[in-house]
Amino acid sequence: MMKKACTIAGALLLMASLVSPVIAAGTPSPGAPDQQNYSISGFLSYHQLAEKLKKIERSSQGQVRLEVAGHSNQGREIYKATVGTGEKVVFITSQIHGNEPTGTEALVSILQYLGSSNSAEAKKIRKEITLVAMPMMNPDAAFLDRRGNDMTWDEVVSAFPELADAKPAWNYYTTPRQGDNYAERPGFDVNRDYNPDLNYTPKAADFPGGSSKPGWFITPEAQTVRDVYQSLRDEFGQVDVYIDLHHQGPFYYVEGTDDVVTLSLSGRFVADPNSPAGAKYAEYAENYHYDFSRQLNLAAYHALQSMGSSPFGNISFYDQKIDLPGTALGAFALNGSGTVLFEVRGQTQSMGQKKKGQLVKAVETGLYGILNGVATGSVYDLDPEEYDDIPITSYEPGI
Repeated sequence: MMKKACTIAGALLLMASLVSPVIAAGTPSPGAPDQQNYSISGFLSYHQLAEKLKKIERSSQGQVRLEVAGHSNQGREIYKATVGTGEKVVFITSQIHGNEPTGTEALVSILQYLGSSNSAEAKKIRKEITLVAMPMMNPDAAFLDRRGNDMTWDEVVSAFPELADAKPAWNYYTTPRQGDNYAERPGFDVNRDYNPDLNYTPKAADFPGGSSKPGWFITPEAQTVRDVYQSLRDEFGQVDVYIDLHHQGPFYYVEGTDDVVTLSLSGRFVADPNSPAGAKYAEYAENYHYDFSRQLNLAAYHALQSMGSSPFGNISFYDQKIDLPGTALGAFALNGSGTVLFEVRGQTQSMGQKKKGQLVKAVETGLYGILNGVATGSVYDLDPEEYDDIPITSYEPGI
């Protein structure tokens, strides 16, 4: 059964967690909902994460390999953890927005399990999959407990002198928002700094850009993720699966009801290159595998639904009709990866420790659904059309 589209207002607000709201090209400081500004106390800090990952590596007896993939703009190490030796590559990133930490906790738990367990499940995943995880790919934002990184436009121009006469990127934060300090310490929404052309170098003519246009790889954080993705393609031929872990606001609903959504999934981030709307991506048409993305989302959804009277609440999907080539999800989908967005319910700290644990477990459960589906091959047997039967996320209750 095909779902009706979300309301226009709902669609725009749903994008706020994955991206900043749609702002006219040239606007230097796009806003973001106040609901995205919440404390991350109670979650792993940057230093705690580093120590935890090192401990997991030591105790794994070689199963988990930890590397420094790159450095943030302020010089903090960006870690990459690898487990498994299979030919199928699954690449997962978390905390591209520093105040969205639930996925980081889930990834640490998964790395610990896969690095130490001798269960049949863990052995199968390690044998069939090479899992590469970047649990905190924007550590400067995590340190500042905010969405954007810590970088000025002057630093961008210093790195790319050809941009001296360009207008600042549209996703450059320079004004105060509740709980943030962008006026004193500007930064970029890194989730708009990707480009389907993985070898792209910044050009002044492409600035300030816009929400539905490609990014530029001007931030060290996006460059690091791009470099890891390219290195995996060089080694394995392709990155089969890319998953990005985010938060959404606290009050999204199952369309047509007053039921609050715990976790949203999505597999579509750019216009289909094989359609008239996606003709501008024609060079990527042979690599684009939307059906596989839908199968991956279904694997996560089925795993969560299999809990029966789920402790996680309602699971839905974003019926996205948006074109976001500046996100990692959009850029990597065009480069041949099956893609999945996780948007867990936000403001976990206000809900107490029990709710935090449930939300982290929801992310873990969905990720294991994908990992097991890819490892066993069962994901390829799913009917991608069933993806459109998953309840839709709506911003307005009862609509």
